[in-house]
Amino acid sequence: MRLQESQSVRLLSVCSSRTEPTTGVSGRHGESCIYNLRTMSNAEENLWSRRAFVKSALAGAAGSVIAGIGMKAGHAHIGPQQKPQGARLTKLTLSEASELVRSKRVSPVELTQACLVRIEQINPKLNAFITVTADSALAQAREAESEIQRGSWKGPLHGIPIALKDLVDTAGVRTTAASGLFKDRIPEQDAEIVRRLKASGAVLLGKLNLHEFAYGGSSVISYFGAVRNPWDPAYSPGGSSGGSAAALAAELCYGAIGSDTGGSIRLPAAYCGIVGLKPTYGRVSTSGVIPLAWSLDHVGPMTRTAMDAVLMLQVIAGYDPDDTNSTDTPVQDYVAGLGGKTSSLRIGVPRAYFYEGLHPEIQAAMDTGLSVLGKLTSSQHEIEMQAANDMALTALLIQKAEAYAYHREYVTRSSDLYQPETLKRIRAGAEISGPDYINARRQLDRYRRSAWKIFDGVDLVVTASSPVPPLTISELLADPDHLRAKEILASPNTRPFNLLGLPAVSIPCGFTSKGLPIGMQIIGRPGDEATVFCLAHAFEQATDWHNRRPNLG
Repeated sequence: MRLQESQSVRLLSVCSSRTEPTTGVSGRHGESCIYNLRTMSNAEENLWSRRAFVKSALAGAAGSVIAGIGMKAGHAHIGPQQKPQGARLTKLTLSEASELVRSKRVSPVELTQACLVRIEQINPKLNAFITVTADSALAQAREAESEIQRGSWKGPLHGIPIALKDLVDTAGVRTTAASGLFKDRIPEQDAEIVRRLKASGAVLLGKLNLHEFAYGGSSVISYFGAVRNPWDPAYSPGGSSGGSAAALAAELCYGAIGSDTGGSIRLPAAYCGIVGLKPTYGRVSTSGVIPLAWSLDHVGPMTRTAMDAVLMLQVIAGYDPDDTNSTDTPVQDYVAGLGGKTSSLRIGVPRAYFYEGLHPEIQAAMDTGLSVLGKLTSSQHEIEMQAANDMALTALLIQKAEAYAYHREYVTRSSDLYQPETLKRIRAGAEISGPDYINARRQLDRYRRSAWKIFDGVDLVVTASSPVPPLTISELLADPDHLRAKEILASPNTRPFNLLGLPAVSIPCGFTSKGLPIGMQIIGRPGDEATVFCLAHAFEQATDWHNRRPNLG
């Protein structure tokens, strides 16, 4: 049955493994989310009626701080008496949707239904979702609606549909890491960030595809098939959080969770034209998140605007005593920080290493972006990060060793359940000696202790998110022996900041001649996500790159 926008429907997802590729995606295995669609009964229609919800809105209520910032940014374009309908709902940013829910002009159930319909229409083209939890999402949306109607608004994520990279544990919902090894793995407990999201009232739509076990930068290696870029499905969305980025760019959700060990939030954010933050190391708990490399793993928000990322970070940031890498430092008021002035900020531009070998179209986009930043900030200074290449190599060594440590027993028992390329990468870690790993860890500690020196004389550092545009999926898969080398070419600008543990965000700053997005990376001092977002938000207000969306029908 083909869905009409005016129809009220209920979507039930049943995910089943198949031995043939899912329609429209390449891969040895596929998993199709099958939607059983039926028109609701009168009783259900009455249950889901939004009339009472909208009627109860308080006319003339004062706008919140969030709404004020959104209006200033030019995003909150919904008039006071307007109510977006059908497909228009998925075009809202998270902050726009949040304000409409808070003011009771839109119901969480309407938002969730719109996302589920959009997923049913678009996901077969992109393969962004592995599992869609339609029933529980609608139940969470109805609960949020009831709470808000009673005056118990929990905050900006209350009733907002988001999705999780499928290496984040969800109690009772399988968490696969996009691997045949874990295709039937159902955790008994939620990850800490899931607990925080649920406490905030967020609606969880399901689990997003990724590069198997997050061990890759292209998202083309997955038990469930490759993820495709919404701007051109022939291209990779980047990785490893490719499903998260693709889902956001395609308007399948309002926010997503990603993980980043060498660029796996920022690269797909850049390649899909969205915002992706790698927070300060230890700022967001990784407890209950399947690791790639404990010393380098970061978990963070992926959204369509800087404001949206701030709203998510405000919820998920904070100390977790169960996470040995978590830092017990105060969480900044990120929302208030967006209103700060940027005119006194000093920008560092590390041209050596980070600007060497940029693709000409990325170089042009960065030149334009730096010109815009020049008008927003006090000054720009060329700085040197002489050890950047050594940092990247040290990070790669640590990643190999720690990935092997996690997977060693699985590889011994069940090597046939891994994708061959992932298995090869994991086994490479067995070649790292104990002394080499210990020395690399000592180097990491030295670099992190000295990270503050980068900011002597500057407040923020700006680079391209990646020096190269994305490759086609066919180019990446044509020569498996060189796939890893091609992926590493995309990450020299992101990987050093995993080693340093510094907060870094990728924001849209242009497009290639083929219509593929380009990202700019803004890096801040340890723990200073607020200043990073302040400049990212100011850049968004001065440009319109973040407002552009792919044409997917």
